[in-house]
Amino acid sequence: MSTSDAQHHGHAPSHLLAALLSTITTSIIPLTTPAVARGCKVFGASILSKSTLTPIVSSTNDEITSPLLHGEMATLFAFHEHNNSLPAADRVDPKDCVFLATHEPCSLCLSAITWSGFDNFYYLFTYRDTMESFAIPHDIEILKEVFQTSQGDDAKLYNRKNKYWQSWSFQDLIDQSPQEERGELQRRLEEVKAQYNGLSETYQSSKADQTPGQIPLA
Repeated sequence: MSTSDAQHHGHAPSHLLAALLSTITTSIIPLTTPAVARGCKVFGASILSKSTLTPIVSSTNDEITSPLLHGEMATLFAFHEHNNSLPAADRVDPKDCVFLATHEPCSLCLSAITWSGFDNFYYLFTYRDTMESFAIPHDIEILKEVFQTSQGDDAKLYNRKNKYWQSWSFQDLIDQSPQEERGELQRRLEEVKAQYNGLSETYQSSKADQTPGQIPLA
């Protein structure tokens, strides 16, 4: 497929990326900022309508409540609570949604996304970013130690295209966009990343206050 022919759920890559970046800045970061101030991690997620690209639910990491409440997990709980509040005929099919994660989902969240029935997800930061830029190496370590995945290539830690779903990074969307649009898209992406640099500094400064022996997962 050529760059000009690339489509995601009927949307051009550049259009989808613009919607995902907007969702992060308007729906996820406002939730993440106070959570990080309480000692939670910077990870958040949102579930959007495939047709309109408007957010249905968004949430953020809440490890202060439970170590299982990763950003994606909290968002999935919010999505199912939202659906359960609706009449059966009005409930949203996960396959009619786009799943957005600020960071590449860990093994727990990969499984939860799969079990919940979503057929896609997109992420801003890669595992390598999470390890090197955010000083949180556990996503890669658990995949390698528990699941015996590749010891060398991050791209082989899980199947990014399988019978359940396909995943893409935001950088993939830039690379699939027309050449003349990539500069502006890259600029906007870096602006959002810069906001997370500040959130990460706040989180890292709070690490010393964590319970000894606690594993700080995504």
